[in-house]
Amino acid sequence: MELKKDINAVSIDMLLIVHSEKRRAAQGTPSDQQANPSVLLQRRGGFQGVGNGVRRWQKLEGNDFHGTQLTVEVHPRDAMPQLLKKFSLAKRLQGDKNGNTRPRQPGGKDAHAYPWDRSSLKSMSLDLQQFEKLDIYASQVTAKSGLDELVNDLLQEAHTDLERVRAIWIWICRHIEYDIAAAQEKDRQAFKPTDILRTQKTNCDGYAGLFERMCRLAGVQCMTVPGYSKGFGYQTGQSFSGEFDHAWNAVYLEGRWHLVDSTWGSGLVDTTTSKFTFLYNEFYFLTHPALFIEDHFPDNKNWQLLKPPQSLRQFENNMYHKSEFYNKGMLSAHPETSMIRTVNGKATVTIESCAPTLFMFMLNGKQEHGLLSLRKNGMKLEVYPPTMGTHKLQIFAKGNSDIYSSVLEYTLKCNYVDMGVQLPAELHQPVGPSWFSEQMGIMKPSHPDPIIHTSDGRCSISFSVEEGINVLASLHGDDGPITEETQRRYIFQLHREKQTELKVQLPHAGKFALKIFVKKRQEPGNYIFVFNYLLCCANTKVNWPMFPESFGNWGQDNELLEPLSGVLPANRNVPFKLKLHGIAKVLVKGQDTWPLTLNHEGYWEGSCSTAGCQEVYVMVLENANHNFYSYILKYKVNAQ
Repeated sequence: MELKKDINAVSIDMLLIVHSEKRRAAQGTPSDQQANPSVLLQRRGGFQGVGNGVRRWQKLEGNDFHGTQLTVEVHPRDAMPQLLKKFSLAKRLQGDKNGNTRPRQPGGKDAHAYPWDRSSLKSMSLDLQQFEKLDIYASQVTAKSGLDELVNDLLQEAHTDLERVRAIWIWICRHIEYDIAAAQEKDRQAFKPTDILRTQKTNCDGYAGLFERMCRLAGVQCMTVPGYSKGFGYQTGQSFSGEFDHAWNAVYLEGRWHLVDSTWGSGLVDTTTSKFTFLYNEFYFLTHPALFIEDHFPDNKNWQLLKPPQSLRQFENNMYHKSEFYNKGMLSAHPETSMIRTVNGKATVTIESCAPTLFMFMLNGKQEHGLLSLRKNGMKLEVYPPTMGTHKLQIFAKGNSDIYSSVLEYTLKCNYVDMGVQLPAELHQPVGPSWFSEQMGIMKPSHPDPIIHTSDGRCSISFSVEEGINVLASLHGDDGPITEETQRRYIFQLHREKQTELKVQLPHAGKFALKIFVKKRQEPGNYIFVFNYLLCCANTKVNWPMFPESFGNWGQDNELLEPLSGVLPANRNVPFKLKLHGIAKVLVKGQDTWPLTLNHEGYWEGSCSTAGCQEVYVMVLENANHNFYSYILKYKVNAQ
């Protein structure tokens, strides 16, 4: 009797399956798009002439078949609820009201205008916050032995086609690792879904095939799209031919096709170690087609979803903006070609961003030979390659994170070197004041431009400083007397209320980097680099000495009027004039000691003889009741 019950259950299953198969056959609909999970369909054949893995996936999961093999699962009667659940899932695959499940080919209403209109990074209006709970849920769903069970679990919290696609996308991106070894095999093997779930590793073909299969189980039309890509191993300006090297997906949502790439959404491969790292990338979920085409060229131009479509030659020549370019808020870059020819030894790059952003660059792996200035919404970079030939230029942006990410790469062709534009090696980025220096407490600079020209080797730079901010400056050149010990001795800082003045004297003609650092007075830690000026002097007669050496007791608000030179003439009476705050007495000590007197303007004045001494010190007594004097300035005396 029990056996009969089981046979009845099997008969019901088979009756439903056969009826479904007959109806699909009458409609001419490929049954792989709506097959019941209880039925295993096996085909012969598949795509011909398409890339390795994609072709093999289609053979396993394909779009054509020449016969159907049915594997019937025997369910006892008490398992009927689960069986009905499976049929419910299959019902979602029955498609539209007409019962048509064959994916519609993209048409005019799917196409987006090219070039990008800057409206959105996505091909449909999305509020990513709406996915927060779903993303967490999908990330925590554990892998199952079968796809149907996994999809069922994922759909527990997904109630629309968009949410179903999102849940599948998140699960794959968070759980499936890119199999580098398999991707590099000359004759790549196809990945079955069960193998991917078991190993949780695959190549791009496997990612795309798995995504398509899971979407179809969820009742969402999805296609695998093979093509060329500017991915791992891509070289700027390379051409594409032969078999396709990548695969991604198109999903049908809200009456329109959209593009996704779960391979690139899951992480990245380190080019130096060839190791994969999970690093979720939102950019490749429903990417705007005008942005997707920058690194994805499909085998069928209709899957570009663009109007007008781009040619392969355009794809090869167009500037490649990495996903981080847009993730970091960049809007455009000029030039729009990946190869730049220098003009008179210089190449210029500008970037427009939607918000203030920090940038840096590297030329041939070094942060040298360029002037990068920040703008309120972008940056300008002028690069001077040191030699003729081909050079690699990389540009990085910081965005909202603490990490600089590579956003652009250019190839520079240089056929002329301007030997007069040799920049100091210590000239770091950025040059010139900007929104960032204002943010760090330096405002209203006397010199808003990054380059300062001086004919006599001296200059004075002033700016307002936010309350509680200390400023430090240092001078750097590639040759001459400037060392690490003396790089601050060619600058003398004066502070008047909230105004800071930097008096600079150059030791010789040439180009120098004047670095500006800040630190909050009440906070521990080191000074933070903010920006630098490029100081230029062509006068070969310039030979200024250092300023006097100052010690810890030299106060922030002290002011030195004379002598400013740190080297005094021998056998002379040298006048002194300083403004010091909270001081009881001031002495100048050479071979003898001379007191300075306080005048009605608040300056300490007097003179000192340099006869018979090699050094001269300025000393102060802070408390009249004490006898201990502190050194605040030190001068050297020229040899007789």
